[in-house]
Amino acid sequence: MDQSIHLTKDLGMLRIAAALPPLRVTDVDFNTAGIIDYIKKAAKDGVQIITFPELAITGYSMADLVQQQALLKHARQGLELILKKTARYQILAAIGIPLEVDQKVFNCAAVICSGQILGIIPKTYLPTYKEYYESRWFTSGQDACTDTVEIAGQRAPFGSDILFTLKGMKSAVVGVEICEDLWVPLAPHEYQAVGGATVLLNLSASNEIIGKADWRRTMISSESGRCAAAYCYTSSGMGESSNDIVFSGHALIAENGIMLQESERLAKKDQMITADIDVQRLVNDRRSINSFCRVSERPFRLAECEVNDPPAGDLRREVDPHPFVPADPARRAERCRDIFAIQVAGLAQKLTGAKQEKIVLGISGGLDSSLALLVAVKTMDFLDLPRTNIYAYNLPGFGTTSRTKSNADSLCRALGVSYEQININRTCRSHLRDLGHEGEEDIVFQNVQARYRTEFFFNKANGIHAIVLGTGDLTEIALGWATFSGDHMSHYHVNSSVPKTLVQYLVRWVADEELAGTLAQQALLDILATPISPELLSPKSGKIAQKSEESIGPVELADFFLYPFVRQGMPPGKILYLANEACKRRSFENNYELDELRRWLRSFLVRFFANQFKRTCFPEGPKVGSVSLSPRGDWRMPSEARPELWLEDMEGMFARLKGEG
Repeated sequence: MDQSIHLTKDLGMLRIAAALPPLRVTDVDFNTAGIIDYIKKAAKDGVQIITFPELAITGYSMADLVQQQALLKHARQGLELILKKTARYQILAAIGIPLEVDQKVFNCAAVICSGQILGIIPKTYLPTYKEYYESRWFTSGQDACTDTVEIAGQRAPFGSDILFTLKGMKSAVVGVEICEDLWVPLAPHEYQAVGGATVLLNLSASNEIIGKADWRRTMISSESGRCAAAYCYTSSGMGESSNDIVFSGHALIAENGIMLQESERLAKKDQMITADIDVQRLVNDRRSINSFCRVSERPFRLAECEVNDPPAGDLRREVDPHPFVPADPARRAERCRDIFAIQVAGLAQKLTGAKQEKIVLGISGGLDSSLALLVAVKTMDFLDLPRTNIYAYNLPGFGTTSRTKSNADSLCRALGVSYEQININRTCRSHLRDLGHEGEEDIVFQNVQARYRTEFFFNKANGIHAIVLGTGDLTEIALGWATFSGDHMSHYHVNSSVPKTLVQYLVRWVADEELAGTLAQQALLDILATPISPELLSPKSGKIAQKSEESIGPVELADFFLYPFVRQGMPPGKILYLANEACKRRSFENNYELDELRRWLRSFLVRFFANQFKRTCFPEGPKVGSVSLSPRGDWRMPSEARPELWLEDMEGMFARLKGEG
């Protein structure tokens, strides 16, 4: 029995390819041989869907020769040979061919699988401007008089109203259009998408001129995003170049607005690009966004086929180890700039709406409170208010180290805010005595400190007519790593939708871009180098004894788990598989064994479910990204929900990965 993990059945993905075989205009035998070779090559590579260029069997640049009976007849014979030679391969292929139907010639895509013609899609929009002259030769699919056609002894559906489904994967629905069909308003692929198509194929012959490649990228990525679909575009290579026109062989594969693969343009050799697209993710987006209308004005006929389901071992897909943080430095800087601006705008409006001009916050010498302070400072500058309206308090307790106290002091003084340091040990010991507590460093010992600090902030805010600014981040909110009615509470939580991995980059970005060469930058750089800790347990030899990542796991893993779980509704087993794949590729900052991944994913799931009660009453805060856990916005769940179903899914994948290993 096959125990391997399969791409479609187990991960909800499909492997698609865009092929650019060698081509000679009107040399049907040569072109057909190239198409057959690429189908065989793709099938061997585990490809399930492959797209060829427009009129790939004859070549696009044949012009008036397309009216020649000899060429049209030989094109049909070429398709018949392709069917015969590829009959044993379970791969859906879309192949460009000119076909005479009802005494007219149509520019078509023949969609085939396992030696069967599933359907023939005629081109709808025929460009007849500038260098294009298609209406001279072809008839639009809108003017077809028949809905079936006979080819190679088979009767196949004919028309632009056909979608293709795959056995065993109901959500994998394929729509096909040809070249110009992409570029028009109310394009065929839009109707196909609202008719259920999640995979869109385009067979093109797009000539190359300056700037057109950028326009293609923009169109294909944006249309894949608008349609919540994958879009595979294949355009003719240099073999088509003739007379005044040059073709570059530009192929692209995009998914939901993200470019996954792109061919080399004007390449000397023929090419094939492949990508594994996540259909499960696309369907989740469509399901969760109710403005995506799933009912088309146009009824579609469905043609079903069965494709192979390859083992997922060699995943043809980037696995981003830090989904909240762009890898490209320029994009990362832009993201940081935007998030910081959103945080400032949100806090400014909160102050304005509440008719308040002062802020109280705790500054611990850690990352989160430092970011909150930086946002507060920028907000005061934005509102033309003095920075001294920020009342920052460092309240050292039983676990506070001299390093964090010193950094808090240096940062506040360098930024020019009102600052005071007040030791809370005496007050907390008094409260512990009131509780009859013996002083052991248990959960009561820790939470007394956290809750007293919050009480202090709220009472101080009442006294000076200010709002209390919370500091916890999205990762901590997801894991419940906050004391209920302690640091969990504030008037406004400015970091509430910023994950910990991004907090680090935001602080570094402000240090380098806004505060370069200052004492504040020096303090921030040391804060970045300080272990993440709530500092609620006594130090050991003067150093931090309580490290958050030892309790809740590495924050890079927590954020890796959080993003697909909330944003994509991804099953935990699939998350574990992708985390393991990222480890194989050495993508994380640290290396993790499969057992470690399982341990921390289990911890994440248990904590996420157990701490919904904290999120249900969480304060307001600015939404800055597509993942938010606000009970008033993106996330609602019962506090009593149990994680067993999700843990079972994870354990099933763990057992299979362990077996493969």
